[in-house]
Amino acid sequence: MEDVLRVYQLPYDPDYPQVCLDETSKQLIGEVAAPLPCRPGQPYRYEAHYLRRGVCQLFLWYEPLAGRRRVAVRDHKGAVDWAEVIADLLEVHYPKAKKVRLVMDNLNTHAGGSLYQAFAPARARALYERLEIHYTPKQGSWLNMAEIELSVLTGQCLDRRIGTKEQLVREVAAWERPRNEAAAQIDWRFTTDKARIRLKKLYPTIIT
Repeated sequence: MEDVLRVYQLPYDPDYPQVCLDETSKQLIGEVAAPLPCRPGQPYRYEAHYLRRGVCQLFLWYEPLAGRRRVAVRDHKGAVDWAEVIADLLEVHYPKAKKVRLVMDNLNTHAGGSLYQAFAPARARALYERLEIHYTPKQGSWLNMAEIELSVLTGQCLDRRIGTKEQLVREVAAWERPRNEAAAQIDWRFTTDKARIRLKKLYPTIIT
């Protein structure tokens, strides 16, 4: 926990950007009948029955100090999917950064070995050496700011029926664009000093 909080307290450095990464799934649901639009005195109506059309995985990374975020829609959540998201992060969005300070949960696919499953050894090693990984503690995923961004995405974009992957990609891009243009940031106030007070019971008692 304190390691993650220390990263959040570091000043902005374009050579070592701080990036949080998290993921969630979205079930694709199609309509069996066209919804009825809103009319005066009549709310939006849709058929209770629906069509299941599979599940997509959404990977979201967020740079707190710059207010940047990116959502990648994937068919799966495996090691190769994570690796390709990381390659896009490093090679497309942060090609000049010496290292990316990456905060994420300790899922088994969130590791350097996943890069070797997706890419040739030389490229996998080059990518891994540009990562400075900081894992959130077990049951401490709330320390990941990307989880907050995913909550916003869910409330503003994903809380309705979306029938196809193509539609999901369009809707997510439409949500992402204005937030990046506004450089929307999270007002993070939880620091190491506050953690030591509020979570005092989690720390060992030292008897002197």
